[in-house]
Amino acid sequence: MRKEALDLLNGVNRAIIQFRGIYSAWSGKHGKSYHEMLVYYTIREYGYCTQKQICDNYLLPKQTIHNVIQAMRKCGILEEREGGKRGREKVFALTERGQAEEASFLRAMGDAESKALKKMGEEKLRRLTELLWEYDGALHEAFGRETRAYGRQDGKLGNGENK
Repeated sequence: MRKEALDLLNGVNRAIIQFRGIYSAWSGKHGKSYHEMLVYYTIREYGYCTQKQICDNYLLPKQTIHNVIQAMRKCGILEEREGGKRGREKVFALTERGQAEEASFLRAMGDAESKALKKMGEEKLRRLTELLWEYDGALHEAFGRETRAYGRQDGKLGNGENK
């Protein structure tokens, strides 16, 4: 492989790891683990979460997220939603206590993300997202069938085609 190509691949991988690290460090400074932050992030996006949804979206081991959800339930932050099963999956939502305690965390995270978005601009971020999904699709194609378990939750590859 050419050095320039290798530098590009290393650069994109480091950038992805770095921005995940930023979320992890920020969450830690606000008293939350990275995995707890992903639970809140999912609830912010969908209004609820399931263990499978988080594992699929963020490519995390089931046991890791199971443990995080159980700990959050034990602390009174999450509860199983009444009648809220998706097939065999349990659906979780924030309790009243969880909503009250985590509102400032989610608001602060959203404020920080809004500042980054404002600095970068919506069009650049939209294009970056499109390019990352396109690269995701190219990686799936290049690595083959064994990577299919790591596709987008909406059933699309990075190029928008169905799996």
